[in-house]
Amino acid sequence: MTMLRDPSAKYSAFPQVPLTNREWPARVTTQAPIWLSTDLRDGNQSLIDPMDAEKKTRFFDLLVKCGFKEIEVGFPASGATDFDYIQNLVRSGRIPEGVTPQVLTQSRADLIRTSFDSLAGAKTAIVHVYNAVSPAWRKIVFGMEMDEIKGIAIEGAKQLRDNAARLPGTDWRFEYSPETFSTAELDFSIACCEAVMDILQPTVDKPIILNLPATVEASTANIYADQIEYFCKNLPNRDRAIISLHTHNDRGTGVAAAELGLLAGADRVEGCLFGNGERTGNTCLVTIALNMYTQGVDPQLDFSNIDEVIQTVEYCNNLPVHPRHPYGGELVYTAFSGSHQDAIKKGFAARERQNDEKWEVPYLPIDPADLGRSYEAVIRVNSQSGKGGVAWVLEQDKGLKLPKKMQASFSHIVQALADQTSRELGAEDIWHAFEGQYLATEAKRFQLVDWSETHSGADRIFAGKLTIDGTARSVSGRGNGLMSSVIAALSESGGPVMDIVDYSEHAIGQGSNVQAAAYVECRTADGKSLFGCGLDTDVATASVRAILSAANGA
Repeated sequence: MTMLRDPSAKYSAFPQVPLTNREWPARVTTQAPIWLSTDLRDGNQSLIDPMDAEKKTRFFDLLVKCGFKEIEVGFPASGATDFDYIQNLVRSGRIPEGVTPQVLTQSRADLIRTSFDSLAGAKTAIVHVYNAVSPAWRKIVFGMEMDEIKGIAIEGAKQLRDNAARLPGTDWRFEYSPETFSTAELDFSIACCEAVMDILQPTVDKPIILNLPATVEASTANIYADQIEYFCKNLPNRDRAIISLHTHNDRGTGVAAAELGLLAGADRVEGCLFGNGERTGNTCLVTIALNMYTQGVDPQLDFSNIDEVIQTVEYCNNLPVHPRHPYGGELVYTAFSGSHQDAIKKGFAARERQNDEKWEVPYLPIDPADLGRSYEAVIRVNSQSGKGGVAWVLEQDKGLKLPKKMQASFSHIVQALADQTSRELGAEDIWHAFEGQYLATEAKRFQLVDWSETHSGADRIFAGKLTIDGTARSVSGRGNGLMSSVIAALSESGGPVMDIVDYSEHAIGQGSNVQAAAYVECRTADGKSLFGCGLDTDVATASVRAILSAANGA
């Protein structure tokens, strides 16, 4: 079998929705939806090795810590494992005030009764009943007509009503899904939901949850949004229903579909952390929430320590979070490209000068620090990196702020090292290269032992003790400043003849531990540029070391 040259012979384009005057394209998200995590149900049933009770409990505690108020804790009618876990969760008192557990069940009397029993004793709980309504399921799976399918929904609603009356100690809430909604006739889905509402009699104060799943994502996200808007506009007693979305990622647009569905009138989103779920997964709740956050909307979820969230999710699911996953992946805030690194470095420099907290850093849609990430991993160096990346690593790791020309000169050294090693260079690699080029004195031609300075009129006289080519020597030089007198002493002692082109300095650290960093660019008689760096607790000594560093570069 090979891909068809005419796929239309086998696959049909998804039909448009008969929606006139659609409103969702002009809307803006201004508040967070109700969130429902289904990690312990939909996420769990998609795992090769489902979670045991310890992992489920750990995941549940994480969801509570992140701020989820509604959590689908399992499918109790599937077997004793889920039933016992849910019952223990209720009886243990582990469910905090304000957090509502939810369970899912097919629309069958025995399964619904078991589902209620699993939550017996809970202060409040949601029982979620579903039945598939689309043509393919009616024809292929069930062999039923529309009235029969609608009858299943009605019977499920009656079971919800009767079981809630059987266990009056719990504040029961109801959710109904016309499963396979996204591939069903819209008017039939509305008819099924209306029939369920007629049985359960929801009110404005106690609405029903109507969940409209893209069970298998089969269209572009805009069509799903049209479906949601059409449903919301044509559902009788819309104010008595919470419209919930449950999008899957078969086309890779589960997040987009959920976001557009919210614009189209939905109130609630079901999904999993980092998009776990059947096939290609559910919509990623982390991504949707942080997308809102970057638009200035409080998502009402807390991912301040996203690495802790990832560690727990990876442990419980036994699945890795992809290094390129939005917001959470190990590499999503990392730049290897030289041009990217330079833009990011300039963005952080501009941020230090601005007078407000508005975030505007190229290539970084969110401040990694808001999610508990350090800036150390924002720029990493390999053979593709440029001067900005190398300078950033030195500044973050050692506090050094290299002048631009020196950045360019040193980046060639790092580039050669990266090419030689054929691997990413860490901060330690870069520091060792910098030390070897500018700071280390062993095996260097000029080494400082001691020095002093005196004045003679407008001139300064440098008197130093140096080791030159391994031999201790006393040198002296006269100039109009300290550095020019050091250069004079070097040239009179067989060193290179140089002129100073540029000099800068800055402090590293604060208080009693402050250290001075001095940088110098010199030019030799034949026009060669030499760069030097000196570090010392005394700024004058740092500048002397910087001159010697440049001379050693000759």
